[in-house]
Amino acid sequence: MRDMLGREDAIPVHEAQRLLFEHISVREPSTTVRILIEKAYQRVLSENIYSSEDLPAFSRSTVDGYAVISADTFGATEGLPAYLNITGDILMGEEPRFIVKRGAAAKIATGGMLPGGSDAVVMFEHTQQVDGGLIEVLKPAAPGENVISAGEDIKKGEMVLARGSTLRPQDIAALAALGITLVDVYAEPRVSIISTGDEIVPAESPLKPGQVRDVNSYNLFGLTMECGAVPVKKGLFKDSYDAIRDVVRESIEDSDMVIITGGSSVGTKDMTHSIIDSLGSPGVLFHGVALKPGKPTIGGVIGGKPVFGLPGHPAAVTVCFELFVRPVIRRLTGATENISLNTRRSVHARIAKNISSGSGREEHVRVSIEERGGELWAVPVLGKSGLIRTLVKAAGVVVLPSHVRGIQEGDTVEVILF
Repeated sequence: MRDMLGREDAIPVHEAQRLLFEHISVREPSTTVRILIEKAYQRVLSENIYSSEDLPAFSRSTVDGYAVISADTFGATEGLPAYLNITGDILMGEEPRFIVKRGAAAKIATGGMLPGGSDAVVMFEHTQQVDGGLIEVLKPAAPGENVISAGEDIKKGEMVLARGSTLRPQDIAALAALGITLVDVYAEPRVSIISTGDEIVPAESPLKPGQVRDVNSYNLFGLTMECGAVPVKKGLFKDSYDAIRDVVRESIEDSDMVIITGGSSVGTKDMTHSIIDSLGSPGVLFHGVALKPGKPTIGGVIGGKPVFGLPGHPAAVTVCFELFVRPVIRRLTGATENISLNTRRSVHARIAKNISSGSGREEHVRVSIEERGGELWAVPVLGKSGLIRTLVKAAGVVVLPSHVRGIQEGDTVEVILF
């Protein structure tokens, strides 16, 4: 069945996502690079990382207090304390040159190396000094209490990070702790961005009647970078079949993905669909998704490389990118974690207004977030999908499934954050 514009019925979002992943093979990127860990944030590891040492390399205190033999403190109370002689003071960054013997204790700071003989640390708060060389222990310490043992964090030979992991700040910190300052990562995929339309002019250009400045390529550039890919702007192109076909063909050859904005709706100047089909198989996988905004979206594959035709409206571009483009880019980076179709952060909030939906499409409502009386509220940012202001004011979107007629003010909703 076709709609009033001659298109086949739009397919559900989940079906469009399935088609994309069915036709994009899972493979490791072929190129790797070795880089400093300072430059490796959000990059994807191309190797397994194993520890060459124990971490920590020595048992150390987690509090300021006294290193003790735990058995000397058993049964200690405020009314009947244990008495211990202070036999040393452990200096930070140095190995103690003495052993704690029964009935003795050594002053130690957080991070200090536990001296031989001791197996626990009593916090200062649980002691009382009698004189310069004697303390009362007011609370017993169990073996290993307030101590990180050698190798307790990471053991020598243990795999710390797996190939395909996206390196987070805490992962980089772990590498530094192990003395690893160079890592092998996959080369970032290249994503070509092509803007089309007779009415589109560069952002720096003064406007003539009927013209609009290019905004989508800037939006897509940033979104692509956030995914761990290298965006490549191919420029602005008039609605010329040959010109657009040539730049798409070139982009297929020198990129891992192609995004075309504009020209995805049905009309006299709609060429994206036929251009994709003309350049290789399987070509267009879907044209039209039961989605608001973003119904005219095109998804295709040419020679194993994904190609998207996104609508020209800024809000639709962002919604479609998050639903279709982002998860595909994550797969192209070599990431093995978080490549499911829904990987964005979200919060729960109460909706601030009634929202109706009778479109029969999955609707993505832009919302801002406010705190009221200790609760989060999602405030709909109303406006057409062609308004960039709605994206600027929004913190994320609330998704209304196609079968839902609406939501009532005060209902709890999930806000998927931008």
